[in-house]
Amino acid sequence: MRRQDVQVAVVTGASAGVGRATVRLLARRGIAIALLARGRVGLDAAAEEVRAAGSRALPIEVDMADHDQVVAAGRRIEAELGPIDLWINNAFSSVFAPFQQTRPEEFRRAMEVTYLGYVHGTRVALSHMSPRDRGTIVQVGSALAYRGIPLQATYCGAKHAIVGFTEALRCELLHERSKVQLTMVHLPALNTPQFDWLLSRLPRHAEPVPPIYQPEVAARAIVGAADRPGRREYWVGASTVLTILGNRIAPGLLDRYLARTGYKSQQTDRPADHDRPNNLWHPLDGPGGHDYGAHGGFSARSHSRSPQAWLSRHRLVTAAGLAGATVGTLAWLRR
Repeated sequence: MRRQDVQVAVVTGASAGVGRATVRLLARRGIAIALLARGRVGLDAAAEEVRAAGSRALPIEVDMADHDQVVAAGRRIEAELGPIDLWINNAFSSVFAPFQQTRPEEFRRAMEVTYLGYVHGTRVALSHMSPRDRGTIVQVGSALAYRGIPLQATYCGAKHAIVGFTEALRCELLHERSKVQLTMVHLPALNTPQFDWLLSRLPRHAEPVPPIYQPEVAARAIVGAADRPGRREYWVGASTVLTILGNRIAPGLLDRYLARTGYKSQQTDRPADHDRPNNLWHPLDGPGGHDYGAHGGFSARSHSRSPQAWLSRHRLVTAAGLAGATVGTLAWLRR
């Protein structure tokens, strides 16, 4: 599969976390990047990083839950940067809480930002790509798109919905013999600022379930998927592989295991500050806010590399290595 020739890319949720790390990686390639997010401070900081790398940047404040805003952003990108070659859906919001402690309006808002945000972004991307019959759409998913866990019903529900939507759309594109490419990248637990700005009703401060990876691991996988979008999906991190496969083999066993461990493993020993602001309804990096960047507060416990992710992106090399090892072993056994 040949590496895609990308001149103009769009990244949603570009101001922080995985989106921010992905923008930095794309910028090193000289790609013009449209950065979509709600917070002005983070957007401007990310745009400066793109320009410092020698690429063009177009930061646009967009609430992905608002279809009209996304449509307007798409038109502006095409007018100011040129035809969109790559669209990466990554923006999300969520709530850390048991389902029965999550208010209906909060659940709806999280679904609108995360699930409908992907739907709106995909629709706008296709409106520009389909007439040209080219382009790539990358949906940033999660291991939790296949395995729900306690305290994250909103996030798991949205990510599951994105998988169903993407699979249905992929079938339609195949039926139409479209050359627009569509792929997904499912991520493990990551050290991003989400644990400092998502709405939480947990008694203690929220944390990712180990093993934890730095957002650059995710960024490399996302850009790698954009280069080679012929695969349906990519799994990043051994924990993602084990979670998805384990759920296929023994979902009931995982239900019981997560019921016992899922509450403690997602909380630190530090009491939660329930008075701190959150970004469910409004960005925290707006006027008077600060730039959150790509990393959260768990860098000391986070891995900067994932051998599994590298092997997944380089399957031919992996297969050749395994074949070579097999031949060598057989030759040794025949001695």
